[in-house]
Amino acid sequence: MAMKVLLVVLLPVVLGRDCKFMPFDCSDIYNSGEKVSGIYTIYPAGDVPVWVYCHMVSNGKDEDKGGWTVIQRRMDGSVNFYRPWKEYKRGFGATEGEYWLGLENMYQLTRNRNYMLRVDMEDFEGRKGFALYSSFSVDCECSGYKLQVSGFKDGGAGDSLTYHNNQKFSTFDKDQDPYEKSCAKHYLGAFWYASCHYANPNGVYLWGEDATHYAIGIAWRTWKENYAISMKSISLKIKSIY
Repeated sequence: MAMKVLLVVLLPVVLGRDCKFMPFDCSDIYNSGEKVSGIYTIYPAGDVPVWVYCHMVSNGKDEDKGGWTVIQRRMDGSVNFYRPWKEYKRGFGATEGEYWLGLENMYQLTRNRNYMLRVDMEDFEGRKGFALYSSFSVDCECSGYKLQVSGFKDGGAGDSLTYHNNQKFSTFDKDQDPYEKSCAKHYLGAFWYASCHYANPNGVYLWGEDATHYAIGIAWRTWKENYAISMKSISLKIKSIY
C-alpha cells in the first residue's frame, strides 16, 4: 500500500518536468504574457539554456511590439569587443549590459524561424535613430556564419547593413572578408565585413568624435557620414515572424 501511495505522489512531478516551459526566443516569452524587459532564459538549441536580454516594450505598431531578442548591445564601453573567433562564436559580455549573443546561437535561432532585425542607435547629443529589416538570418559555421539581410525600412538612421549582406563573419584571427587586407585588424572590430564597412557596431568604443584612427569606432555610415564620430549606444535585436 505504501508503494502505491509513493507512485501517486511522484507521478505529477515527472509529468511536470516533461511539460516545462522552454521558450525558443523572447517572442515566446512575450506571447506567454510576460511584458517586462529584462534577462530571461531561452533554448534555441534544445536543452542548453542561453541567457539573453528581452526587450518587451510595445509602442503599438507591429514592428514596435515586444518580444525582441537582443543579439548585440553597446552602451558604455565596459566590455572589450576586439576578440577572437571562438569568443564571437560562443558569445561574451554581460547580459544586463554590453554583450554579444554568439554566432552559433544566432544560427540556431534563425535556422528554425524567420526573423526581422531592428538596429537602434543614439549619439552623444541624445539624437536617436533606427533601421528595420524584414528578413535576417545567419548561416552555419560551415558557411562562415554568412549574413543574410534584406527588406530595409528607414527609421531615420538609413541603410548601412545591406552593404554587408551575403558576407562571412571576420575576426582578427579569422579573416573571411573579400578585402586584400584584414578588415577586422584594420578597423579593430569584428563583423560581416565586405571591403570593409558601412557599419562597425563591434568597433572600439569611443566617447564621441575622435579622428586619431580612421573608422575604428561604432560607425553607421548612413546616419553619421563622418567616420570619426562613434555612437554612444547601439543594439541589434531580432523578433520572429509568424
